[in-house]
Amino acid sequence: MKILLIDPPFYRIMGFYNRYFPFGLVTLATFLKKNGFHDVHVYDADFNEQPGNIDYSQLSNKYQEYLNSFKEKNHPVWQDVEKTIFKENPDIVGISIWTTFAAASFYTAKIVKKINPECTVVMGGPHATVKADEILSICPDVDYVVRGEGEYTLFNLVSALEQKKSNMHSIAGISFKKSNHILHNPSPPLTVDLNQFPFPDRTLLMNENKYNAEDMGLVMSSRGCPYSCTFCATNTKRVSFRSDDHILSEIEFVKDRYGSTQFTFKDDSFTVNPKRVAALCNTLINRKLHISWECNTRVNLIDEPLLQLMKKAGCNFIKVGIESGSERILKKMNKGISHAQVIKAAKLFRKAGIHWTGYFMLGVPGETEEDIQKTVMFISELNPDFACIGVYEPFPGTVMFEEGIERELIKQDMTLNDFYETLPNHYYKKNPDRQNDLISPERFVRLETEVRDFIRKYNRHYKKVLKMACARSVVYRKDPKVLWYDFKKFLSY
Repeated sequence: MKILLIDPPFYRIMGFYNRYFPFGLVTLATFLKKNGFHDVHVYDADFNEQPGNIDYSQLSNKYQEYLNSFKEKNHPVWQDVEKTIFKENPDIVGISIWTTFAAASFYTAKIVKKINPECTVVMGGPHATVKADEILSICPDVDYVVRGEGEYTLFNLVSALEQKKSNMHSIAGISFKKSNHILHNPSPPLTVDLNQFPFPDRTLLMNENKYNAEDMGLVMSSRGCPYSCTFCATNTKRVSFRSDDHILSEIEFVKDRYGSTQFTFKDDSFTVNPKRVAALCNTLINRKLHISWECNTRVNLIDEPLLQLMKKAGCNFIKVGIESGSERILKKMNKGISHAQVIKAAKLFRKAGIHWTGYFMLGVPGETEEDIQKTVMFISELNPDFACIGVYEPFPGTVMFEEGIERELIKQDMTLNDFYETLPNHYYKKNPDRQNDLISPERFVRLETEVRDFIRKYNRHYKKVLKMACARSVVYRKDPKVLWYDFKKFLSY
């Protein structure tokens, strides 16, 4: 049985570069191969060898090009996707789906069924987990939806399909149609021991040799998040961890095979267990791997001794979500942090000498113009090494999504045509022009423009550019092409 797992094109269609390899799909493919399904490959249809756009703050300005691609009969990206699927001729196709690029996932499924109507199409990913019913209702090209963690669910589904079983009711975690009814089997328990899974086998990637060393350095040391931010759909309440040896084995393999020296820990909150991180750092130091790495964490999960140890172990970048300069909005987001903690963390990052990025958001339901101005002032006060700001997008499965419905900003469901005809940053909005219920559409557009201009100017300051370059100097020495890429990115700003 031939299995092809596909990451649909999105950034590539708009000329952007999608960093890293598709971690989730490679993880699933690896588990399938380990358990006897050897003819399995991962097709990263979003990989772009020659990206022309680098300034991701301008991504939404290109969304119309993305929508137009579905109407262009001879669009080169979709032609390449069709050609690849036809050549591989799989029996089963698994397609990842996130809310933002849901249209591309549906279109990929359509291409699969056009080539071979008998091919089984399975969808999985964050959007599938919370919108399985909608997917099966609006997209006739999807046969099964995998919800939540996919390793065992997908394996059990593929095994049943290989054995030509007709009764799928015993497979936990899947949704499917039967006799015009949509059925949702119970969800399986969350995985506790991650060591049972082999680390992602990057050799299963088609065109493996085209990824750069940093793209291959994506590692996940834990799963889950115990926090409950109202804008986030990740709400497992439990975190599972890999052992140090398991993590180090992957790092050593990737370093030896791909020459990777800059790694990225994909964990939602890397330092949620400080003792574990300290032990891992000591292991990195003792093994003398001489790597650099970055991670995501929270301002309430770090202290000075831990940061100093992380720096010694090679940590050169930390990213933290701050979200708002308004304490009122922070409480509304259930972020679980205070401005005092943010200010303290900023000082600790600087003292440790670790480059840090602060992430902010505007346009959430119930936000006022004063709240937005507070965010701008707070960024100036904090003075992060780099600042990113995004406009809130309503994602199903979140508390804030339900609040948006109550405030009559959001609609519960979308049709297939909605996905093909609506700009991705307007998905699920009742009125695409209405971002916020307390700020007029015209005024919000002006505010957004002013804030983005401020952020662009802020990040372009020569001291900040120099500091980022110094933090990435190890990467530049190993791979000068990365320096050229970063230079082009700076020019694009």
